[in-house]
Amino acid sequence: MGAGLLPEQSPAVPREPSLGLTAWSVAALAGATLVLETTLLRLLSVAQFYHFAFLVVSLALLGFGASGSLLSVSDRLQRVPLSRLLPLAGLAFSASTLLAYATVNWLPFDSYSIAWDRRQVLFFALYYLALTLPFLGSGLGIGAALAATRGHSHLVYAANLVGSGAGAALALGVLEYTGVPGGLLVAFLLGLMPLAASRWRQALLFLTLLGLVSLAGLALLNARGRAPLALTISPYKGLAYARQYPGARHLFGAWNAVARVDVMASAGVRRWPGLSYAYSGSLPPQHGLFLDADAPQPITLATPEALKVASFLPEQPAFALRPGAAVLVLRAGGGLGVLQALASGAGSVTAVVENPIVVRAVEATAPEVNVYGHPRVRLVLSSARTFLQQDTAHYDVVFMPLTDAYRPVTGGAYSLAETYHLTVEALAAALDRLAPGGIFVATRWAQVPPSESVRFVATVVEALERRGVPSAARALVVYRGVQTLTVLVRPEGWTSEELALVRRFAEERRYDLVWAPDIRPEEVNRYNRLPTPAYYEVVRRLLTAPDRRAVYAASAFDISPPTDNRPFFLHFFTWQQAPEVLATLGKTWEPFGGSGYFVLLALLALVSGLGAALILAPLWGRHLRYQSAEGRWVVAYFTLLGLAFLFVEIPLIQRAILWLGHPTYAFAAVVGWLLVASGVGSAVARRPRLPRGAVWLALPLLAAGTPVLLDWLTPLALRAGAGGRLLLLAGTTAPLGVVLGIPFPVGLMWLEREAAPLVPWAWAINGAASVVAAVLAAILALELGFTAVLWLGAAAYLGAGLIWWHQGKHRPPAPTADQRGERHQVPAVRRALSSSRVR
Repeated sequence: MGAGLLPEQSPAVPREPSLGLTAWSVAALAGATLVLETTLLRLLSVAQFYHFAFLVVSLALLGFGASGSLLSVSDRLQRVPLSRLLPLAGLAFSASTLLAYATVNWLPFDSYSIAWDRRQVLFFALYYLALTLPFLGSGLGIGAALAATRGHSHLVYAANLVGSGAGAALALGVLEYTGVPGGLLVAFLLGLMPLAASRWRQALLFLTLLGLVSLAGLALLNARGRAPLALTISPYKGLAYARQYPGARHLFGAWNAVARVDVMASAGVRRWPGLSYAYSGSLPPQHGLFLDADAPQPITLATPEALKVASFLPEQPAFALRPGAAVLVLRAGGGLGVLQALASGAGSVTAVVENPIVVRAVEATAPEVNVYGHPRVRLVLSSARTFLQQDTAHYDVVFMPLTDAYRPVTGGAYSLAETYHLTVEALAAALDRLAPGGIFVATRWAQVPPSESVRFVATVVEALERRGVPSAARALVVYRGVQTLTVLVRPEGWTSEELALVRRFAEERRYDLVWAPDIRPEEVNRYNRLPTPAYYEVVRRLLTAPDRRAVYAASAFDISPPTDNRPFFLHFFTWQQAPEVLATLGKTWEPFGGSGYFVLLALLALVSGLGAALILAPLWGRHLRYQSAEGRWVVAYFTLLGLAFLFVEIPLIQRAILWLGHPTYAFAAVVGWLLVASGVGSAVARRPRLPRGAVWLALPLLAAGTPVLLDWLTPLALRAGAGGRLLLLAGTTAPLGVVLGIPFPVGLMWLEREAAPLVPWAWAINGAASVVAAVLAAILALELGFTAVLWLGAAAYLGAGLIWWHQGKHRPPAPTADQRGERHQVPAVRRALSSSRVR
């Protein structure tokens, strides 16, 4: 770059810590950061709603970006030796972790009223700021170490990556046994590790021992089902409502890595999805089982023989048509679907439960009527997708009970949640488990105008086509009640006797036919009347239109079937809704202005502005200005790296959800493997014999090709055990991870040679771009799918490689400190930034 970017000479500085101690401190800070980040994924899902987890990545990276800008403009920070700054950064991280936890629990933030209550905007800003501060603290330490270790920054960056990967793996184990409280405690303790070489090491040892004792206590309480929630939850979550009911009692509470499970005994629990209003008998009592404090699933306190209400539930025809059936119940939850199948005469029931704590909760709170201990029930602990790939048996009835809460489509609070059990591929796999003549049955919520349930019908239709069924219209029977719509599927087609039985059931139980192969217009909209037979009309068009895409386009909501590439079943937003949403903004009691999609759009605008401010602040605050075109390449290079890494990492995490069954497992596994492998790449980035040109050619190819390989391996992975899936994921992503770790230290090497004082600013640029990338990747995935996001990541790496090729490939690497005859105690932040003005 031009001479205007070169630093002036500065006087000698005090002795700095050894490279090993610096790397240890950086690794500890990075590990603490990932433990906290993973813990916040769980904390925000429980305390608020799922979409808040999307904030976590941007929060972390915003703090890192802000740390680089702060290092660039603060004279006071420049004068702090690294030997003091690293312990101070650790203290700041740990103290602000406590502050963030207190803020989340104390601040009366209400996401549902943010569109019309101006106070909530302030509360949200404070919420956001408090959660950012810990990452600012750790980012200061890591950024300062990168700036202070000229010639060895690649090793410091490698320590950062390896520490981050180890932190992700550690977080998984801590959350499994101690939950969110334990995760916060471990993050707090790890943040203090840079004090190990200071005069505070005795206090650190005491705090560590006290923390380990506390972790053991939390684990013991968790094992006994008495784990403290230790969170203030949104007043709109189901558990908050249940607590307020007179006589409510808390029976069970436990954490693992993927959920918080609570059981409440409350007379207010009444969960019989789709129950016919023709039923006039008494209902058995139920406990409420809450996952992540959300709406309850029932634990029904009755034996199969006593469950007289079973014949009035909407799925009854499937069991009546196949007496003594072998039944598969997917995502059985609290067990109502299993109990219903047994009460309806099933010969055997295979119950697939995704979270083992759910089974523990049922056993602990309803031991005398524990449905999972019934002699005709085979319990399988697995995700539905994994089971469907691993199982080779066939069933007379495959039952997908309605365990989800009713979620108004206009609310959008769950539109960002991945639902791999409701994709075309998932339903096709479920249909493959049917025996000849078998029936698939599922119930979804009916909303007006038709949205969720119609999307489910469309997904079933495309799944049938993938299975090679010639006529979906002959394979489907659909009927609805007051709030639900039930779908029966017999791929071979229905006999006249079977259709007659369904019609008798619908008439006696007052369900409205929506579709049957021989349906007549006068049969629809008879009992639960709507102004028009909207469900019949849209389902008829889906089954008879020559091009279903026209039917999807004509809908007020997005009802196109979700796929594994776009697994967002609850995302119904279309741009034609935008005028109505904006017109009602601040006038209705709906979260996020009427659509969860607008959360991301608003967040993108927010982080884009903040990211730009982080990049421009050092220029404005220190009067920097570029005197050559090369200076602009620095911005372009580190911006592309920030975009590219997240554009590759986030889609890989999403694909791993399908392999591992839950976002928390996927986040920890992908981030862990990828960052450890990237640490290896960073450690070798300055090797003179490293063919960097070949690396730049391989990087976009691996970024684009790894997901293709993962897709190809998905059937094999889902048939493997948990350990096999983890090893397969590690082996598949390791080559990509190694090359992902090279571009950033190569950029630092280039920058150290031309303008070392700007290293902290490059840290800020990279972090700010990553802030935008985290949110933009989610938006692009909703619109285009994860494959498109990965291709954009590969293109960004290709662009960064072209910049490197143009600017730096013909120049020799910067000499290391040892090659210059210097010890490691080279310029700290003070020297690196003392003359960063550009003349």
